Amino acid sequence: MAEASDRSVTQLIEAAQAGDREAVAQLLPLVYAELRKLAHARISRQPPGQTLEATELVHEAYLRLVGKTVLPVESRKHFFFAAARAMRDILVERARSKAGPKRGGDRRRVQLTDGVAFVEPAAPEVLALHEALEDLEKEDPLHAQIVHLRYFAGMSMSEIAEVLGLSERSVHRHWRFLKAWLKSRLEEQE
Repeated sequence: MAEASDRSVTQLIEAAQAGDREAVAQLLPLVYAELRKLAHARISRQPPGQTLEATELVHEAYLRLVGKTVLPVESRKHFFFAAARAMRDILVERARSKAGPKRGGDRRRVQLTDGVAFVEPAAPEVLALHEALEDLEKEDPLHAQIVHLRYFAGMSMSEIAEVLGLSERSVHRHWRFLKAWLKSRLEEQE
């Protein structure tokens, strides 16, 4: 996360907010590699059977952010928070769609191999996590941001500390608490 890159991204965001469509076009090449890394990290955690590709997730999230008349971010840091949130929303929408009766959400997927194996769809996991995060956002926005950056954006502890302006030790402490809280919460929902 270089300073020059931070400044140029922030300047392009400001120009895009002023209505400069050229700035919007220049923004994607600067942030694409990082967005792709975030999307790949998130998709690699999905259970087997996921049909969404990292590139598709990046493009959809980017279009959601810049497709609005006013770019809803103020800085590079805020842009990546918004991108992580957009990726989460896309994954939740996909999970809801797959869980619906039209897509056979009430059925189990059977893989045809020598031995028949049942594979649970990812939709219930994503939806349960989404519900837990909605409650967490109401209770403690900082903790919700840490989960977004770690789980959905795939950032390391040092990157999260840098983005949030916390010490790495504090982020580790928060993450230990959050893992226990999420585990407890998700077990309750089962």
